Amino acid sequence: MQTRNKIIDDFSQLMTNAMGVAQGARDEAETAMKGLVDRWLADRDFVTREEFDAVRAMAQKAREENEVLKARLDAHEASSDS
Repeated sequence: MQTRNKIIDDFSQLMTNAMGVAQGARDEAETAMKGLVDRWLADRDFVTREEFDAVRAMAQKAREENEVLKARLDAHEASSDS
């Protein structure tokens, strides 16, 4: 009976170790894939979300300034026509 428990304990330990190795391999594969994707994205010259938002805000401000200037120009032209 003691021999059977020893075999079961050894098998259980073997399976536990195998699961640890599998988890380690999974973690390494995820890290490698993330590095590969990061390098691929960096090579494509994509902008970050922060850079995109900054340029969008600058464009919005420029549009608003253009609208103000257009309104002033239209008002000036209207007063000149009179």
